[in-house]
Amino acid sequence: MKDKLAIASDHAGYNLKQAIKARFSDIEWVDLGTDSEESVDYPDFGQALGKAIADDQAERGIVVCGSGIGISIAANRYPAVRAALCTSPEMAKLARQHNDANVLALGERVIDEATALACVEAFLTTEFEGGRHQGRVSKLGKAV
Repeated sequence: MKDKLAIASDHAGYNLKQAIKARFSDIEWVDLGTDSEESVDYPDFGQALGKAIADDQAERGIVVCGSGIGISIAANRYPAVRAALCTSPEMAKLARQHNDANVLALGERVIDEATALACVEAFLTTEFEGGRHQGRVSKLGKAV
């Protein structure tokens, strides 16, 4: 059975989103848009991905905008989402190992394609370590 991941971007992340889907074609992608480089609002697509995770359409996902910041903030509005903005494969690996991140956020304007694809690879192949990290991750869902 193929992995199933949600993916979404705004116009500034569209090209990287397409490159990710092409490089990882063995994954069943739930593509939540956008479908072109025509200007759109990043919160709409971050929220669409957050809702898809919350509604169990996919266990994990990837969001992309120009910087990765805005779309990750939008996705993180959903309690089921732990989106991590990563700029290196090491960050993506640690986000999975220590934080059980279930959404990878990338910024097309701040990271080159090869590094972004390496981040996706690390995100997809790294497991959550649990153990001492589980209690910390559990605290992330608690209101302050």
